[in-house]
Amino acid sequence: MAALGWQVSAWHRLIPLTWSLIARQTAQLGEQKRTTALLLRKLTTVSSGGDLGESPFVEPQKCAQEPEHRTGLTQCLLEKQRTAVERGKIVSSLLDMGFSDVHVNELLSIQPGTHPQQLLDIISELILLGLNPEPVCVAFKRSPQLLKLPIMQMKKRSSYLRKLGLGEGKLKRVLYCCPEVFTMRQRDIEIIVGVLKEKCLFTVKQVTEILHRCPCVLREDPGELEYKFQYAYFRMGINHVDVVKTDFLQYSMTKTKERHVFLERLGRYQTPDKKGQTLVPNPLLKDILRVSEAEFLAKTACSSAEEFEVFKKLLAREEEESEGRMADDESLEEEEEEPEEGEEREP
Repeated sequence: MAALGWQVSAWHRLIPLTWSLIARQTAQLGEQKRTTALLLRKLTTVSSGGDLGESPFVEPQKCAQEPEHRTGLTQCLLEKQRTAVERGKIVSSLLDMGFSDVHVNELLSIQPGTHPQQLLDIISELILLGLNPEPVCVAFKRSPQLLKLPIMQMKKRSSYLRKLGLGEGKLKRVLYCCPEVFTMRQRDIEIIVGVLKEKCLFTVKQVTEILHRCPCVLREDPGELEYKFQYAYFRMGINHVDVVKTDFLQYSMTKTKERHVFLERLGRYQTPDKKGQTLVPNPLLKDILRVSEAEFLAKTACSSAEEFEVFKKLLAREEEESEGRMADDESLEEEEEEPEEGEEREP
């Protein structure tokens, strides 16, 4: 019985020792975990380019900022996902319009910062005007600023071009030769159209045909455009129909004058009389303006390149002298109009 009492007493004395040992082992285990976490954090810092000695435990402040950082990251990911979805929709829409994969990649790379919906809206307007995918791509390559146009401006200009008769496929040549037709001021286009209608007396249908066949006239100075027509009509005897049919207005005034006057002085071209008749048959306009200089000299003028070069220099000198005389005449007229000092104006 005494032995049993002693064993119970010894067992009670062992309980505090056992709990003390467990507490020490638990503390050591916790320390090991913290040390392991610290080492892992340091290794992570080193692997991302940081310094092994500059990686303390996470501070409370950083822990507090972590939710905000996660929110920003989430928003960024959502935005990227939304952009990717929009881009996919735009690609699908362009493919449905008839654009090839190559065309789509080209369009998306012309102005990378352009919003996909803006790109789609601008392209849709051009497709509605009757353009095919290929000329649309060419137009954007030649004039990337088209993608920056406000969609309302694009719609208004499209409506105006339709009124001029440049829809239904006729815009292809215009946009290729003069892509700024969408970016230039509408007032400038209206002035050119006004010169063709009111000064040159072309019909509405002829104006549409000129803009379609010779879109470069949109860049012309209005006064020079009028003079070019007058030269064709009065000096060369070309009527309205032939001016349109031969694309006369697309050629420079210098080229036209050089070849026409050269033929005149060779006796191979005459200005028709009031009845449209000449003593010699005039060569066709296409044989004067549409051919290369070598072909013009060989087949139309039947002259040498040396002779033509000498003539061009003489003609340029004559033009300068003529302009000088005109300037002197204008100056004399202004002096005659001004009364002398002390002289009263007549009532």
